[in-house]
Amino acid sequence: MDIDLVFSGGGVKGFALLGAYEAIEEKGLRWKRLAGTSAGALLSALLSAGYSARDIARLLEELELEQFLDERPLWIPFSLWKWVRLYWHLGLYQGKAFERWLEAALAARGVRTFQDVPAGSLYIVASDVTNGRIVVLPDDLAIYGIDPGSFSIAKAVRMSISIPYFFEPVRLHGRDGTSLIVDGGVLSNFPLFLFDEEKETKKRPVLGVQLSAKPGQRPKRRIANALDLYEALFAAMKEAHDARYISRRHEKNIIFLPVENVLATEFSIDLEARRRLIDYGRERARQFLRQWAY
Repeated sequence: MDIDLVFSGGGVKGFALLGAYEAIEEKGLRWKRLAGTSAGALLSALLSAGYSARDIARLLEELELEQFLDERPLWIPFSLWKWVRLYWHLGLYQGKAFERWLEAALAARGVRTFQDVPAGSLYIVASDVTNGRIVVLPDDLAIYGIDPGSFSIAKAVRMSISIPYFFEPVRLHGRDGTSLIVDGGVLSNFPLFLFDEEKETKKRPVLGVQLSAKPGQRPKRRIANALDLYEALFAAMKEAHDARYISRRHEKNIIFLPVENVLATEFSIDLEARRRLIDYGRERARQFLRQWAY
């Protein structure tokens, strides 16, 4: 059966998304459209290039995630310079190493730009903080005077994974100047709204995979200091927009994966921990799919 698939963001927690997709694939469900933010954008891009769940598992099995932590050279050998660099470049890491790796992985399957995948089959979400708007790639590139079809999918995913202050923003040069693009999760971490066809006859079922608990089951945050407040503010920004779309009508079509004890930026995660995340996502999805009334 054909379905539309939506994957949430979650950084390194995204290994659980891969496990969930393995269960979806073994159920015989075939995607027609894909949408994702951050880690979900990465998985969607690889699937759009023709990779199977097993292919992606092999691709990621021995991948050293820390190679993506590509700092700019320190011209002054003082730890303070790291923060000066953050001040000017707006991120600790460049993100170029990740983009090059993904470019190579997609090119190995003959995919480089959005014109290399079926039209309307892949949507990647990023956030334009210069203009304060959600950017849905490739379609919204036209707003900037950029040809959507010729745009690099790896670049689009690079935009979507740009966690503020962790990875440098992507500077998108358009007809109205330069816009800073960051992690799609800032404005929509779970872009279910893209396939919400409430006012239309639905062409096929929509299935979502979200790296969090159901809205009513999420624990309250304890805020005791300024750092706690910053984390709570950022989490609220990520969740507030999407929460409007996760009603009871949608909950029955969402696989919730409340991953705990793993940070989104834990790039030092070892192979055994990755496998546990994949196993967790697979088992949760299997349980869900046994009773899914699509």
